[in-house]
Amino acid sequence: MVKKKIIGLIVLVVSGVMFGAAMLTGYGVGKPGGDDTLLGAKKPPVTLNADASAFSQAFTEVAEKVTPSIVNITVVAESENDPHQNFFFFPYKDFQIPKEQLGSGSGIIISEDGYILTNNHVVENAKSVSVLLSDKRKYDAKIIGKDKLTDLAVIKIPATSLPAAYLGDSQKLKVGQWVMAIGNPLSLTSTVTAGIISALNRGQLNLIKDTYGVENFIQTDAAINPGNSGGALVDLSGAVIGINTAIASGTGNYVGYGFAIPMNLAKSVAIDLIKHGKVSRGYIGVQIREVDGTLAKSLGLDRPRGVIVEKIVEGGAASKADVKRGDVILKVDDVEISQPNQLQSYVAGKSANAEVTLRLFRDGQEIDREVLLKPREETASETAAVDTEQDDVKDDSKSSVTFEKMGLTIKNLTDKEKEAFKVSDGVLITKVTTYGKAQQQGLSEGLVITRADKKKIDSVSQLEKIILSKKGQAVLMEVTDAKGNSRFAGVEVPE
Repeated sequence: MVKKKIIGLIVLVVSGVMFGAAMLTGYGVGKPGGDDTLLGAKKPPVTLNADASAFSQAFTEVAEKVTPSIVNITVVAESENDPHQNFFFFPYKDFQIPKEQLGSGSGIIISEDGYILTNNHVVENAKSVSVLLSDKRKYDAKIIGKDKLTDLAVIKIPATSLPAAYLGDSQKLKVGQWVMAIGNPLSLTSTVTAGIISALNRGQLNLIKDTYGVENFIQTDAAINPGNSGGALVDLSGAVIGINTAIASGTGNYVGYGFAIPMNLAKSVAIDLIKHGKVSRGYIGVQIREVDGTLAKSLGLDRPRGVIVEKIVEGGAASKADVKRGDVILKVDDVEISQPNQLQSYVAGKSANAEVTLRLFRDGQEIDREVLLKPREETASETAAVDTEQDDVKDDSKSSVTFEKMGLTIKNLTDKEKEAFKVSDGVLITKVTTYGKAQQQGLSEGLVITRADKKKIDSVSQLEKIILSKKGQAVLMEVTDAKGNSRFAGVEVPE
């Protein structure tokens, strides 16, 4: 009986072990490494064709090849001295405000012997700068030069045989082109994001607080965050085509758009900083504005293009090259211009004493002028060019005129008003109808119209005659404000 019980117990144990082994094998534990053929579908739902596979491979290859050229920059900077800071620590007057602060950014290795390109705002107030390479080597860096007007800087580390990035041609970029942003955002080293170029020649962001600041950014939806500054924007060939600089955000973090400095500009600035420690930048010596549809019509242009010259700097390069107020700059060195920052960015890449060719539109014709760029220090105060052209007809029988369809009322200037505006002729705008043609073209009460159709205006009757002759067209006007600032405006004249 005991023997039977022992035999039964042995059978039960063996059966249990065999069942357990079968169960474990069914869950992939019984075999070394497991058997994953029982999990999930038998094959992926989509088989990539050769083109899709190559497209995906391009991203991985660029990330692999370019990431070693991107560095992490750590900066110890002096805190800005704010005289109002003590207010926030009252009554704890003995509280010690930190004298230093720690910051970080990114940089791009641009030479095998240690030159690194980054943003000026990354290293601007630095007391010390250190660089961490992708292979974890760390170096102290020296600031070679900074350029506030483009927000660029060059630093150098004592190293050799470094993986320098390939610097591409930003002039060939197209909207919609795939790009990748590589940098160190939010203290996360070697981060890669992807997107497209969503706009080119983006300006008027007011990122550079200087009237001579150069803003001509590449806009991208590749994610850029704090810490990306100074990092690379690259195309799918691995060429660096921009320096990631800023984001458009109300929170300080990525919400859709980032901005990069074009490589062609960055390259020219870097060369100057390495050679001279500063940028010897050339200037044309003009104040310009975009040509809109109405202004183009009033000038006789076939379509809105170019930028109009509103002021000439006395003694500047343009004044010595037969460039005049009212000229429209269509091209510079065969590069078409449609916005002021395009011209500004192109010229910012040229040194003083370099020569550029301007294609101008003047009096219905296109002409070329060679301009020898001059340094900023040689420019003087801005003044309007003198034009002695006069209108033959003068009629003082009216003191004011209202153009109902344009939404504009003008009156003759008194001697006192001429003295206040510092003009010798013109008519004063006394009323502009809300949402009327005149207001839509930038005219407002308190402006003086000094010229119309390139003729000096000294009475309302004279301006009335010109406007009546331009029905169904547009008239070019020159206006001056109470501060003496003058500009051009194209105003449509209804039938």
